[in-house]
Amino acid sequence: MRHLLICAAAIYGLAGGVLLAQDIQDWITGAGKKPALAVIDFRGVGEAQLLMAAFNSTLFNDLQNSALFEMKPKSMFPLNNPQQPGDLRPEDAKQGYALQDWAGAPVNASHLVFGYTAVTNGVLALYGYVDDTRQSIQSAQLMFDRPGDSPDEAGATRLAHKFAADIIQKFGGASLLGSHIYFVSSRGGTGKFGTEIWVMDWDGNNQRQLTSLKGQVKYPSVSPDGSRIAFTIYPGSGDPRPRIGMVDSETGRNLPFYNQEASVNALAAFTPDGMKIFYSSSASGTPQIYSAGVDGRGFSRITNSRGSPTEPKVNPKNPDALLFVDGFPNEQIYKMNAEGVGVERVSNGEGEASNPAWNPDGQHIAFAWTRGYQAGDFNIFVTDIGAPEKFVQLTHSEGRNENPVWAPDGYHIVFTSTRSGKPQICTMMSNGTQVKQLTTQGVNQYPVWGIK
Repeated sequence: MRHLLICAAAIYGLAGGVLLAQDIQDWITGAGKKPALAVIDFRGVGEAQLLMAAFNSTLFNDLQNSALFEMKPKSMFPLNNPQQPGDLRPEDAKQGYALQDWAGAPVNASHLVFGYTAVTNGVLALYGYVDDTRQSIQSAQLMFDRPGDSPDEAGATRLAHKFAADIIQKFGGASLLGSHIYFVSSRGGTGKFGTEIWVMDWDGNNQRQLTSLKGQVKYPSVSPDGSRIAFTIYPGSGDPRPRIGMVDSETGRNLPFYNQEASVNALAAFTPDGMKIFYSSSASGTPQIYSAGVDGRGFSRITNSRGSPTEPKVNPKNPDALLFVDGFPNEQIYKMNAEGVGVERVSNGEGEASNPAWNPDGQHIAFAWTRGYQAGDFNIFVTDIGAPEKFVQLTHSEGRNENPVWAPDGYHIVFTSTRSGKPQICTMMSNGTQVKQLTTQGVNQYPVWGIK
């Protein structure tokens, strides 16, 4: 990435780029206490039973993948399970199912998730409950949901996603339901190196081409409200200068953006209010960090580095705190304030470090690093910006892993990996587990996660 920007500058003869429930480090090391969920397989009344396999697997997977809960194995459950509140009995009664059956050994669950579905007037209705197993039956009910959807497998899957999202939010988490991953793909590109911006659901479903820019597109960035995407484009047609573009995130429609006169304008990042961007520009010579309005106007230079600072990333909790990359060819990650002063190195000087990304909590970052490897063999690491001497490695010698970006929930990370050959988009938990490859066709890179 740095090579492309600096080469483009040279061509033109330049004169003198939320954590929610607990601290991420505790999560990575397994410390902290999570709610322990016993999720009973839901049953359907009549024809609804045919849809329960899709519903039950989706519900369990969504809750497990949220990273908020300790999921209790179903093999430990009692043989007979409740489907509605009337099935539960007080502890001293002789008939029915007591909450204490799940609170004690061998299940040891703090909460019980149960319910059933039924098709009523052509609608698949869900009756979903969450009870606190440590409470009396009179005060145990924590949550009741009754959404509806179409009486087919797609409807059952949507119901499960919705119920899981409501449970996650009830426990103080942020659901990924409705969020999207934007990325750059060779699919639909024009010419040998043409690429376009694509979008998919958070779980990799519903992949579709968003733009038809007919150029080489790189480094997308999504606004905090998810409404627009900034990107870098190499227009082609004999013009090697990278420029910044902007599109509507839903329609792909071009939005106005003014590029100041320079051989390089690239790598835009939004401020938390979405009203400004920081980006890399060679308007004053070698690439430096600039700020501008979201339309590219009102620009001003921020850095005065002897190097070529790039990849500005604004703290989502503090618009006066930025990360950036400098030091070609042995690039490192630095931090500074929005005026370009108070520069401090964040990475430790070993190898090459790039692609910094803020966690929604504004305290932790993910980045790509060659520590322990030859130049170019990147892996994903995380660290606490306040105590960067502790680096946690998430990927390990499985291809080249880079471009990490946090999900809105602060627990998931999307990144580019060559572990299966060509660069593809993958996700993982913030401790490096549950790696899932989301794309398989073409070359897919530079993912970003938006809230809509």
